[in-house]
Amino acid sequence: MFTGLVETVGTITALRKQGDGLWALSVEAPSIAKAIRPGQSLCVSGACLTVTSSAGTICTVDVMAETMKRTKFGGLRPGAGVNLERALAADGRLDGHIVTGHVDCTTRIRRCSRGRDGYVLSFPLPDELLRMTVPQGSITVDGVSLTVSSLTDEACSVSLIPATLESTTLGGLRAGDEVNIETDILGKYVRRLLERGRSPLSARSLEDAGWMDHAQGGWV
Repeated sequence: MFTGLVETVGTITALRKQGDGLWALSVEAPSIAKAIRPGQSLCVSGACLTVTSSAGTICTVDVMAETMKRTKFGGLRPGAGVNLERALAADGRLDGHIVTGHVDCTTRIRRCSRGRDGYVLSFPLPDELLRMTVPQGSITVDGVSLTVSSLTDEACSVSLIPATLESTTLGGLRAGDEVNIETDILGKYVRRLLERGRSPLSARSLEDAGWMDHAQGGWV
């Protein structure tokens, strides 16, 4: 699990196809590479990947074919910057929001603008993801935890503070650039429960769980 608070921006040094639908992605990250061990999870621009090796300032992660299809990694080239975050320690602070590192889709930035609301990024989302996104809710863009500032029937906008622009790759985004998107995991669970055809909270469900007893006239 991650928080969407980027630790550092790494630089892609290689993306090699290994065969059998597997790629090896190598990233130079001097500030964290020595602390990373094989088998650990690393969030690379929003995608949770497993570290296979670490030597000096470079760590390498495996990327499966499904991940390549769901993310923008197919378009990455050596020299490109990527946002990096190590997995949250059990005693760490959850300063962003719960990020799984499972990318829902990619989209392209429609507009970058500066105004009284700060620096704003706008991008379209498919209907399925729009239904799980709410104003002032959380969304992850290239691994960065952001707050939804506005929402329309087809697009989402987020406002970025100067610190985020300076410490992540988002400050270099331009209209047309591709980004990885992950919506809030809480919205996914709520939608799944509602799709089952009945609300998980009802007098009957509370009674079945032992929290309500109509014979006694109320709560247990």
